[in-house]
Amino acid sequence: MADAAKCPDCSRINEVLSRVGDRWSVLVVISLAQYGVLRFNELKRNLGISQRMLSLTLRSLERDGLVSRTYYPTIPPKVEYALTPLGESFREPLRALGHWALEHLPVIDAARAEYDAAAEAEKKTT
Repeated sequence: MADAAKCPDCSRINEVLSRVGDRWSVLVVISLAQYGVLRFNELKRNLGISQRMLSLTLRSLERDGLVSRTYYPTIPPKVEYALTPLGESFREPLRALGHWALEHLPVIDAARAEYDAAAEAEKKTT
């Protein structure tokens, strides 16, 4: 109970971070930020994501107000997805995170190689 009193909104923050930190959600937002309005199959093709996972991701992003879905009753039906103003506001934090990742890839690769080598050496001694 004391922990909840220290951070009464932590569970709510966790919900938001779970959505915006999800791999597919980030990639959908990046794609829509880069290309603007995209149809379902364009997103699917760009991301290499399964139909089911893309459907779930888009539904969650729409529910959270980051993505809008526009349905056109044509034959065949046409559905387009775009970032909402809230989704647009998420572009800058994602851009910063992406730049950070690109800048630090060599350091991360070196750390992984060092860790893997140490783990391999430990296996050989046990």
